[in-house]
Amino acid sequence: MRETRTQAAVERSRRRSALMARTQAGDQEAYRALLADIGPALQSFLRRRVSDQSEVEDVLQDVLMAMHRARHTFDARRPLEPWIFTIARNVAIDHARQRISRGNWEVLVDELPERAGSGALPDPVRLDQALAKLPPAQREAFEMLKLEGLTVTAAAERVGTTPGALKVRAHRAYKALRALLVGSDG
Repeated sequence: MRETRTQAAVERSRRRSALMARTQAGDQEAYRALLADIGPALQSFLRRRVSDQSEVEDVLQDVLMAMHRARHTFDARRPLEPWIFTIARNVAIDHARQRISRGNWEVLVDELPERAGSGALPDPVRLDQALAKLPPAQREAFEMLKLEGLTVTAAAERVGTTPGALKVRAHRAYKALRALLVGSDG
């Protein structure tokens, strides 16, 4: 009985390696068959390694993407399982590291912070007054990019300058506006 299971496992591994070889050659049907065959085993593998079970499907998708990107590295003369489960193990480890890293900077709170007050954004009258104080080239750059929504290239063409020069004008306008608007609060 044990020998029969071992023979079945060897045959399954050969079949999977052959499917992967066909996948490397561009056979989409072989790829679908391989994913359908290996998917449940990968999912079971990941369930034992991913602490939050609600994330197993996401990690599985990451494994499949990593497998897809690395498919050219597989040697079809070798068994597929060690190659694919090494990828799965590495993706699961990366996922755990990301969770730990995220946990270091995420802070759960009982109550949401207050929304910014009405004074957080300048009112239109103050913005118009601040814009009026800008040099004409800076005001024009700001208005085209932020109020009209033009791209840097389109705005530069309109005024007959280079995109780099327009970016400099816009940056100077942002800096001046910030000083005018923040400076008038204090």
